Amino acid sequence: MVSHDQAKNVRTVGRRTLLKSSAALGVTAAIAGSALTGARAQSATPSASTGAARNIIFMMGDGMGQAHREFGQLVTVGPYATLVMDSLPVLGLQGTDSVTRDANELVTDSAASATAFATGHKSYNGAIGVDIDGNEVTNLAEIAKAAGKSVGLVSTSQVTDASGAAFAAHVDDRGKQSEIARQMITDAKVDVILGGGEDRWLPAGEPGAFPDNPAEDPEEESMSDQGDLIAEAQGIGYEYVSDAAGLAAAKGPLLLGLFSNEEMFQQFPEGEGDIYDPVVSLDDMVRKAIEILSQNPNGFLLFVEEEAVDEFSHANNATYTLKSVQELDKAVKTAVDFATEDGETLVVVTADHECGGLTITGVGEVESSASDGPFTAFGTGYEFQVNWTTTGHTGVRVPITAFGPASETFAGYYDDTQIFVKLVNAYGLEVPAGAGETPIPGVPASDATPAATPAS
Repeated sequence: MVSHDQAKNVRTVGRRTLLKSSAALGVTAAIAGSALTGARAQSATPSASTGAARNIIFMMGDGMGQAHREFGQLVTVGPYATLVMDSLPVLGLQGTDSVTRDANELVTDSAASATAFATGHKSYNGAIGVDIDGNEVTNLAEIAKAAGKSVGLVSTSQVTDASGAAFAAHVDDRGKQSEIARQMITDAKVDVILGGGEDRWLPAGEPGAFPDNPAEDPEEESMSDQGDLIAEAQGIGYEYVSDAAGLAAAKGPLLLGLFSNEEMFQQFPEGEGDIYDPVVSLDDMVRKAIEILSQNPNGFLLFVEEEAVDEFSHANNATYTLKSVQELDKAVKTAVDFATEDGETLVVVTADHECGGLTITGVGEVESSASDGPFTAFGTGYEFQVNWTTTGHTGVRVPITAFGPASETFAGYYDDTQIFVKLVNAYGLEVPAGAGETPIPGVPASDATPAATPAS
């Protein structure tokens, strides 16, 4: 049986002819014209610094490879400037491959990748906070909480979806989103939770702020198998909000904000029901999260995800893939501005994997049903097109940029499990035993000798 999540992914898969619709091009132009990321307005490029961080803001564009960042740069600030995320002084490359018993699943999903970030352990696709044998492994939220810090999770996906879940929950299957929600509020005690996915918090037949079976996606409806988790959160002391006014007025210190039934967008190919018009922006959610979390004198951990990069790449939808990268960059600027003023905050920007096999070429250089364009590079008359090679994930390494205390440790070429080690070290805390290792299934670590590099 195909799950609800799988069904949504199936519906996103599609290929299109070269984008020629004047309406679609108009939408693209409007997006490019309104995308003021602040990269050109920065008075100075942030510099790297060493030392322990009191706060960490870990940000990711789900599915965002280097070509996605380049695409966003070209349209937003032009070929000779940089997005905020690319102006950060430290650059590294991280490997994303999962560890799995299935020989066909070397390329990671978001769950296995986030588990590597959040726990330092490689695992199988679909795993949330457990190792390849299904054992729970310590996550960053638990480490931060033990150190007296506050924790926040922000996503334009369901807040209980794979990436955020791995930072604060332990389940054997990413599909158990209501159980993940329960763990977030009762076990991990996450202080600020903002994003989509109200359906996973309310029982079937009990719609909340967002009606069941909406016209834009009739399959969306409440489905919690853990009871009314919004009521449970409120009983614990969480303030609950579901719109922009509520978010603006929220004071915390415990805040739950759910702003859609499922994801905060509709991830379809161009012109086939695709929508990116969230109730609140990613930037607004990040601002509120920082406002509340920074009240803790012991510091905080904030995870931020722009899920739409991945979902629209699955749909080979260049128009809203671009929009998603731009929205993430606005949120990165907010984080960097805070970190610059604060002086004790590490900001890290990366992805869990690449999605879509995105490439950038000259117009007409590649003619395929999976090409979009032409797009114009900002401030120039130059045109280019983007091309897709798949509707799935790819196994290429993805860039990681960083700014603030301990940011220099993110330079280089390393596996995604090392990100956990670097984040824990940035806090000046002890790394749990076994974290950061990359086991090969069935082979003892002592026998896992890399193959020799062929002579040139």
